[in-house]
Amino acid sequence: MSSLSRELVFLILQFLDEEKFKETVHKLEQESGFFFNMKHFEDQVQAGEWDEVERYLSGFTKVEDNRYSMKIFFEIRKQKYLEALDRQDRAKAVEILVKDLKVFASFNEDLFKEITQLLTLDNFRQNEQLSKYGDTKSARNIMLIELKKLIEANPLFRDKLTFPAFKSSRLRTLINQSLNWQHQLCKNPRPNPDIKTLFTDHSCTPTTNGARPPPPTNSPLVGPIPKAGAFPPIGAHSPFQPVVSPSPGAIAGWMSGANPSMPHHPVAAVPPGLVQPSGPAAFLKHPRTPTGVAGMDYQSAESEHLMKRIRTGQSDEASFSGVTHTPNVYSQDDLPKNVMRALNQGSNVMSMDFHPQQQTILLVGTNVGEISLWEVGTRERLAHKPFKVWDLAASTSLQTALLNDAAISVNRCVWGSDGLILGVAFSKHIVQIYTYNPNGELRQHLEVDAHSGGVNDIAFAHPNKQLCIVTCGDDKTIKVWDAVSGRKQYTFEGHEAPVYSVCPHYKENIQFIFSTAIDGKIKAWLYDCLGSRVDYDAPGRWCTMMAYSADGTRLFSCGTSKEGESHLVEWNETEGAIKRTYTGFRKRSLGVVQFDTTRNRFLAAGDEFQIKFWDMDNPNMLTAVDADGGLPASPRLRFNKEGSLLAVTTSENGIKILGNTDGIRLIRMVESRAFEKNRAPPDNSKSLVINTLGPAGGVSAAMASTPERPDRTLPVVSINNMGTMDSSRLVDVKPRISDDVDKIKSWKIPDVVDPSQLKAARLPDSVSTGKVVRLIYTNSGLAVLALGSNAVHKLWKWQRSERNPSGKATAHVIPQLWQPPSGTLMTNDVSDSKPAEDSAACIALSKNDSYVMSASGGKISLFNMMTFKVMTTFMPPPPAATFLAFHPQDNNIIAIGMEDSTIQIYNVRVDEVKTKLKGHQNRITGLAFSQNLNALVSSGADAQLCLWSIDGWEKKKSRPLQASPGHQSPLVGDTKVQFHNDQLHLLVVHENIIAVYDSKLECSRSWSPKESLNAPISSAIYSCDGLLVYTAFCDGAIGVFDADGLRLRCRIAPSAYISGVSVGGAPAYPLVIAAHPSEANQIALGMSDGAVHVVEPSEVEAKWIGGGTSSQDNGSLPSNSSNHSLSGQPSEIPSR
Repeated sequence: MSSLSRELVFLILQFLDEEKFKETVHKLEQESGFFFNMKHFEDQVQAGEWDEVERYLSGFTKVEDNRYSMKIFFEIRKQKYLEALDRQDRAKAVEILVKDLKVFASFNEDLFKEITQLLTLDNFRQNEQLSKYGDTKSARNIMLIELKKLIEANPLFRDKLTFPAFKSSRLRTLINQSLNWQHQLCKNPRPNPDIKTLFTDHSCTPTTNGARPPPPTNSPLVGPIPKAGAFPPIGAHSPFQPVVSPSPGAIAGWMSGANPSMPHHPVAAVPPGLVQPSGPAAFLKHPRTPTGVAGMDYQSAESEHLMKRIRTGQSDEASFSGVTHTPNVYSQDDLPKNVMRALNQGSNVMSMDFHPQQQTILLVGTNVGEISLWEVGTRERLAHKPFKVWDLAASTSLQTALLNDAAISVNRCVWGSDGLILGVAFSKHIVQIYTYNPNGELRQHLEVDAHSGGVNDIAFAHPNKQLCIVTCGDDKTIKVWDAVSGRKQYTFEGHEAPVYSVCPHYKENIQFIFSTAIDGKIKAWLYDCLGSRVDYDAPGRWCTMMAYSADGTRLFSCGTSKEGESHLVEWNETEGAIKRTYTGFRKRSLGVVQFDTTRNRFLAAGDEFQIKFWDMDNPNMLTAVDADGGLPASPRLRFNKEGSLLAVTTSENGIKILGNTDGIRLIRMVESRAFEKNRAPPDNSKSLVINTLGPAGGVSAAMASTPERPDRTLPVVSINNMGTMDSSRLVDVKPRISDDVDKIKSWKIPDVVDPSQLKAARLPDSVSTGKVVRLIYTNSGLAVLALGSNAVHKLWKWQRSERNPSGKATAHVIPQLWQPPSGTLMTNDVSDSKPAEDSAACIALSKNDSYVMSASGGKISLFNMMTFKVMTTFMPPPPAATFLAFHPQDNNIIAIGMEDSTIQIYNVRVDEVKTKLKGHQNRITGLAFSQNLNALVSSGADAQLCLWSIDGWEKKKSRPLQASPGHQSPLVGDTKVQFHNDQLHLLVVHENIIAVYDSKLECSRSWSPKESLNAPISSAIYSCDGLLVYTAFCDGAIGVFDADGLRLRCRIAPSAYISGVSVGGAPAYPLVIAAHPSEANQIALGMSDGAVHVVEPSEVEAKWIGGGTSSQDNGSLPSNSSNHSLSGQPSEIPSR
């Protein structure tokens, strides 16, 4: 339901309440699920109207929705059961036990047995836990207190417990305004019109006495000022308030833009469109809102507003669909038309997908259920997996299907956007998920019995910043699965035919899914249980695929009808119509035409034994190629991410790889590297070269790390910023291809000493905060938040501008030191016994950047980031909090490291410490969660590492930080930890060492200060793509290391980013370093003099120049990395 329709419900609720239709009010509250009337609920509970209580609750939640809902229903049914026992009504009690309470037996069988045993007692108060049970009235009141807490804590009731504030009789006022507008439109308006109905628009009958109508007014709508010609009060109840009418011109504007959004029955179909056009000729079905189902807590009015605009075409200031597309300027050379490779797969290819970062790695699925990985540059098959059921016992339906027909095909295979995971959908029941490592190895991760019948499509999505798998199948459903556990999260029902394809996407931070079925119906879904938001017909009304352009602003679909007519179209999301239909298909296509998009510029489709190309801005076909022949009638095709290569299927169970100029250069580069690798002697086999296949992130991504096979370097997704950054960010990194293959050489480690070699910006600050002790980017990357040693926070925000259209943090634009209009400062509570400067500070930011949790030796404070106001404080010292980390699956749970060496697991909602973890000998200085390991790792000032299980919070392992060779005494002092975004490897930071530990807390590689970087380490952090480790030193230097081997890539001297001398002449150095959440080459430095610097490569370099070292410098144990001294010589950079 749209936001305006939602508001209309509130207006109706107010009207019904004012008219004393009490039962109707509560019925509408329950059916709409928009407002939970706590007073009505309390009255029904106290009256013991249990059926009405559950009926009313059913409009907002169900028993199985979440643990809060389960507890609510259990408490109500338990009370009903106890009251029946108290009345000695055993028959009723047994009925309640069987019908109402048995549902909880599957969750807690022991509790259900204990409740059942109450039937054997003469008085249930003989049970020790119920010995204090009083009379019925007091028991209900006690239960109500608990129920109110549960309802307020339940995310499904969020924003539903408070009725919106607006003036009384608001609906009457709006009707009166409408009548005045209608009256103003009358050709012969009468001074005292007689209103008799609201069912039709008002119109005055012509006057017969020759009286002239009152002139139109141009007065604005300034308030309830009576005027001649306004309608008198109508109805038997409170009067409508007359208002000043707008001018006819203004009314005409309103009428032309009018677009009712009230839900009605679907109207007759008109030409299909994604968005309902303005005016009454609506063709989209309105959302069906079943009672008793509430949306997930992350879907809010914002998402409803978005889907309203998708349905109705309404525009507003935040409209995402008003993007204008400048005409593309293209060259024929940009199209990959030259045949570069021919690969023999050996069976009919059904699906292909290029790796999102490794541009020459191709995933292939075939009609016999096998999948393969090809390095198309060297023609090498890296991996081959024939079809095999991993757990046959898990699916009896699959066993039956395979017994009836053993043939099975891959319907779709696709990479996740990070390239670490891939999914395969099969023609019978299941999907299989593999993980991929840089050596080309595929490992089994998940097998899911997803659908009854075939699984027709699979895709990856990130609702609520969590990696999920979206599937659809012959059973007419779409399902969403957790990509880590394989647990089903949503099932979307509503299609009346097998679902052919899914297209997950997001707009304005709202995640949604388009789906198409073989009856030609297209639907859109939010990640909730409220049904399809749109329902319309695709051109051709049969098999249709949908895809967005790479920048996510343009939506295309391609489909073929049963008669063989193919349709490639672009949709106008604003007006709900087909914006452009591309021509050039033969009248009768042989098979279903497949298509793909690339570079935000081109479309390609396989038809008529050819590959046909279109410019996105031109409906006429651009050109067609036959790839030297041998293509099937409707070949399948797939671009790599840069559009430099195009894979196309052949009629002889093979694949051809076509390339443009960049693709040719890329293929030759891979060939050259493979040749050099094979020719090189063993001692030099690990010499580093520039990784052109790894990410360069446009102008800001990091050089890829270099494992044993440099041509298969795999970047990884973003990670938690020392426990404070969101672990689900994905970095869209793309390769940058060198123009001169001959210039590829191992680079010397550069020394960045001059400001001209990088871009640095000192953030404006008029007030000193002492030292910067904590520093983080917001999860959006639009701001930087610093905490000073004086307990004061500072927030810098970047604004959108011509120089910075994204509005993200950058050193090229100076941000604004932001404060709310009230001028309030975010200041932490401090201890009376210990100055803030001497206290440990800690900070953690909520995933949506709305709240920050922080402490500086006093109570922990929760601040609103918009107003800087303190929402609440808790956990007063002693002991003081020293580190904070949000639980990865529940934002209400936080792990709090304490000064007394304990870790407290705290529930913010109920203000309760769930458990205390003890295992350290000194204060806690680091906490990091891993979802993959289902574990928490802690570190302390005792240089100890502890691994805790999240499930039971028991300690699984503990070990001291391993000192580097040559260090005599055991390490002590502050130790920080941060998980890599693979959630398996752990970066450990101490003043004497940086190290990477594996999931068993075994040290795999380390580096210690030496030679040119010999000062103690002050801070270190992974880059957002996990390829680099940025390390700050107490002399002001910054070291940039490759994450895979802790090899030094470059050193940044303080003279490059600090201008002048610090106050008092003392040299300033970074106390804390923060990594941008999406720009892999940008860091922020919190300095000992209170300054904050943002540092990134210059526009010329675009990334931190890489370094190669000898094969000895591999960072592996037992020997540490031995870094070469900095030569200061300029590096040799290939032409861009």
